[in-house]
Parts: sequence; C-alpha cells; structure tokens
Amino acid sequence: MRLLSAIALSSSALALAGCVGMPAVNTSSTGSASGTALRGSVHGGQNPIAGAHVYLYAINTNGYGGPGIAASSTNASVSLLHFATGTTQDGSGHYYVTTDQFGNFAITSDYSCPSNYAHTFFYAVGGDSGSGANSAITLIAPAQACNTSASTDINEVSTIATAYSFAGFASDPLHIASSNTSLAATGVTNAVNNIANLEDISKSTALATTPGTNGTVPQAEINTLANILAACVNSTGPASTQCATLFANALNSNGVSPSDTATAALNIAHNPGANVGNLYGLQTPMSPFQPPLTSAPNDFTIAVSYTGGGLDSPVPLAFDASGNVWVGNTATNVNTVTELSPVGAVVSGSPFSGGGIVDPYSIAIDSSGHIWTANVTPNSLSELSSAGAPISTSAGYTGGGLNVPYDIAFDSLGNVWIVNNVGSSLSEFSSTGTAITTSTGDVGGGLNNSVSLAIDALDNIWISDSITFGALSEFYATGASAGTAESGTNGDTAGGLADPWGIAVDLNGNLWAANSGSGANSISFFAESGKPISGPNGYIGGGLNIPEGIAIDGAGNVWVVNRASNQISPPYPDSSISEFNSSGTAISPSTGYTAGLNLAIRIAVDGSGNVWVTNATLNSVTEFVGAGSPVVTPKVANLLFPYGTRAVNEP
Repeated sequence: MRLLSAIALSSSALALAGCVGMPAVNTSSTGSASGTALRGSVHGGQNPIAGAHVYLYAINTNGYGGPGIAASSTNASVSLLHFATGTTQDGSGHYYVTTDQFGNFAITSDYSCPSNYAHTFFYAVGGDSGSGANSAITLIAPAQACNTSASTDINEVSTIATAYSFAGFASDPLHIASSNTSLAATGVTNAVNNIANLEDISKSTALATTPGTNGTVPQAEINTLANILAACVNSTGPASTQCATLFANALNSNGVSPSDTATAALNIAHNPGANVGNLYGLQTPMSPFQPPLTSAPNDFTIAVSYTGGGLDSPVPLAFDASGNVWVGNTATNVNTVTELSPVGAVVSGSPFSGGGIVDPYSIAIDSSGHIWTANVTPNSLSELSSAGAPISTSAGYTGGGLNVPYDIAFDSLGNVWIVNNVGSSLSEFSSTGTAITTSTGDVGGGLNNSVSLAIDALDNIWISDSITFGALSEFYATGASAGTAESGTNGDTAGGLADPWGIAVDLNGNLWAANSGSGANSISFFAESGKPISGPNGYIGGGLNIPEGIAIDGAGNVWVVNRASNQISPPYPDSSISEFNSSGTAISPSTGYTAGLNLAIRIAVDGSGNVWVTNATLNSVTEFVGAGSPVVTPKVANLLFPYGTRAVNEP
C-alpha cells in the first residue's frame, strides 16, 4: 500500500469542481471516505498527449499565498491513499500517473478522501502531443473525485475555465490559497461552481449558455484563449516561436514571464488588457477550438451576462454571506428586488416585492442577512428577510429626515445610515427600522447635494458631495457624538474632486471617490484623516469616462464603473470598467475593460473575486469572472468579529 498524503502547508491549491459544495479541508482531520476510480485523458487541442505526468492536487486552507497540497508520502495529516500500479513518485515525493499513447490515464479507487474533503484538480505536466516532448505543457482541470467516476478531459479549455474561476485566489497554478474561515470556504466553493458556467466539465468544451440557462457565456473568447495556449502546447517546446511569443506577452503583475502554459493562462486572467493583439495573433485559422473570435478583442476579461429573475432597469447590487447577488430594479412601477445565486442562476421566487419597496435606488444587507433598500420616491426604507419575505410594512420605514434617499449602509452596531440627496442630510434608523434622527436628519460638515456614503472600521461615515468642485463630508456613526460632523463647514476638498459620486473605503481606511464631473474622468484618493493624497487632477487613465460606481477588492485594487467607454472600434459599448492599484496607477488599458456594458453605474466584488456590474438599459447583470480579489460579504461583516479592524478584508 502506498500512502499519498498531502503536505500540510499554510496555503491552498486549486479547489475545483470535483466536490462541489463540500467544505474546505481541515488539516487536523484524519477521517476519510472512499474515493472512486479516477480516469481521463490529456489533449493538446484535439491531439492526445502521451507521456504526460498527471498529478492529483487538493486544497489547503491555512492561509493565502502558499503552495498547494500534492499527493505525497511525507505527511499523513491529510491523506489520499493510493495503490495504482505504475504510480510513480517525483523528486519531491509527489505521486503521479503517466498517460498512454492515446493520452489516457487512470487512478484506481484505492485512495481515501479526508472527512472535511478538499476540492481536487488534475495537473498535467509535459508529454508529447505529436511534435516531440514539450516541457512547457501544463494543463489543469477539475478532478471529479469522491462523487463520480466520470472521465475528465484535461485540455486548454479546461485550463482557461479553471484559471479564470480561481484567478482571485491564485498566483500560479499550484499557489491558490484561502483562509480557514467559513466565508472563505463559501468563496472557494462558489469559485468551484463557476467553472461549470464556462465549460462542460465532462467534455472540456466551452459553453455558450450557463447551465442555469439565463447566462450568456463568451464561448468564442474562451475558445480563442484555449487556441492561444494550444499553439504552445502543440509546438516543439519552450524554444518554439509559439511558446516564446506566449511567454513574452503573458506576463504576471510584476512583469515576469511564465515558463508553462497554465501559468500563462493565469497571468492573462490577472492582466486581461495586456498585449491582447500579440496573444490573439497566436491563433490560426486551423486552430482546434471552434468557433473562435474573428478579430482581436478589446481585452481578455471573461464576462458572463445574466438576465431574468425580474431584472428591470437594475441599478444597486449587494452580496449576502452565501454569495447570492441582490439587485434593485428601478423601472417605473416595478418595485422589486432580484436574487441571483452565486453563479448567476435565478433564485426561486425572484423577483421579490412588498415591504414598501418603491424605486429601490440603493441596497444593503445587514448582519442577519436581511435585505434593505432605500426608496427614492416615497422617502422610505424597506426590509426583507433573507428569503425575500417582507419585514417592514407596506409603507416601509419612514421619518428620520428621509428626503430622496440615495445610498444606505450599516455601522458596526447594526444601525442604518442613509444619505439624502435633497436637503443634504444623513438619516439614522435602528436595526428594527425605528427612526433615530429627527425630521431634519443630521446636517453640517459640508453636506451639499450628497449622493453616496461609506463607513470605515472606526465607524466614521464618509459622504460624497456631488457639487461642481466636489467635497467629502465626515460624520461620527457611533458613540456620544453619533451623527455629529467631523469635517468642517466646506467638507474635505482638493485631491481632484469634481462632482464625485461613488465613494469607497480601502484596506487602510483611506477614501476613494469617482469624479464624474464634466471632463474630469478621474478618481481621488484621501487619507483616513481627510487629507488629499491625489494631486489636483486626481488619478486618470485606465479608461475612466464619466466614472460613477467604485469598489475595493481584497488586494486593495480599485474598481470603477464608467457610464461611457473609450473604445474606438465596434460595437462601441456605452460603459466600461476600470482597474487601478492601491497607489492609483491604472491597470486596465485606455479603453477600460468592456463586455457590451450599457448604462452601468454600480459595481461590487464578491467573495470569490468576481467583479459584478448592473446594466440598467439591458436589464442584465454582468460578472467579470475572477477579475478581482475576494472580499468579505456582506459589506457590514467587514466591521464585525472576526474582522472589524478594516473596512475591506479577504474572507
């Protein structure tokens, strides 16, 4: 008997679709369950790869950033027991099987899965696809272990689908990690499930429509990305023109070239706007995956668009602890909210109404999972249960100075804060919907045409004031001074502010604002003290064009949604998104990232690192798969135990 155990390092590996819904691995567990026989094939395009080494990897959850768990003989704390004839150990003590002349492999059922089972994946290295042994080949795919004996085809499509779905957790194919929290386990599982939105896992072919039937998948783009990898996989090796071109253009965020195809796939996912034309040029008319794109795209983000569930002029969106997406529908006389699952499928019963919902222009989720909307027209708040059942009355919660409420958020005590556009004031309600502020709300601090608010880890409330030159106002949320202005009579100014709309707090308590003023097209950056850090023009570039919504991901990157787009070639989308690093340097190209967005004005990042945008005129929601880094959801959970020291946290 051979013992294939997993090295218990402070990290995790790719968690793939093999055991969907299973919890993350607990390395202290020694219990196990019998596994099924694993079998499959490895292909480069349509060519079988002979002599490839196929490894079985599992996830670890001891922290972000480290290597994954390989089947080995050095530690039995997480065990995969395996008897397969011909199974071999490499120089690191990791076991693998070798594909035959037809690219086939098999791992017998003589292994066990830990009781807290990790998602697993196949990692195929090297082999010969017909042009000679090629050490540049690495391909990945879900290992459907412990719940099915279905065959798995490991190829370039499976590599792209897997790499993008886990890009938010990954630095390379064998360094994909999360913490051991319940929210992290949820984020990983949701990322696992997202793979099946991009490919038919049993066939490793790109999908055009998600299994939930309401999502449109960029099938031709996935095929094109797979063809780009296939050019290297089916070449003579690392020194070939195809591999050299791929590696020279698929750089990581630090500008370092990869040396294998799976790492190249992840680098493209992390830098989807870089060297697009050069990468596209690796695709040939006879490329193996059809249909491909017929011209180079604006960027290589993989964006899935979802409809249905009552989406009708959707504007605000928020995520609950399970990763479900809640969206407010603002069309006249619609008065509903839509719920989509973490993979975009319509949740039964959606859309939900009642509780006084009318024109829900903003939405937030409290620590109990209840959904709250600020209703512009009737000047009210509505509350629904996590199942969508009304909690507030048919009139909603009223009073407290509500006057065209534009944005809503929760402080660490569970109280609700709302910024009012008319009257330029703040309203506060208890967690049960009782008004705390008077009929005038809280005023002062430079409030003037206020539109958005954010709450930091110290329970300071920050408000963007959409006046011509712009200002930020600051108020206390808790304690004896709750509702009292901290900023002066003109608010905090400078830093390039110009008609600021969206506002967000980053990992360090600093403030970011999106400036939509005429010709501004910038974002501003302020220290937690309110001192401007960005210069008189703010930070520009990255495709900013009438920026409005703004969000921060778990790595501190800044995401902005633009009402307009700078793309100069068809189909001339009306909106785009931009990405900046934590220092204000643009990551996205001068066109931003585009995906047929239209009147997109709100943006948010989920617990798997996917970036979501609402399209008001298309009645849809777009998910940029794996574009960002995971964040704790709902937003208020960042202010609570076990977090609480930062306004943005990785799960």
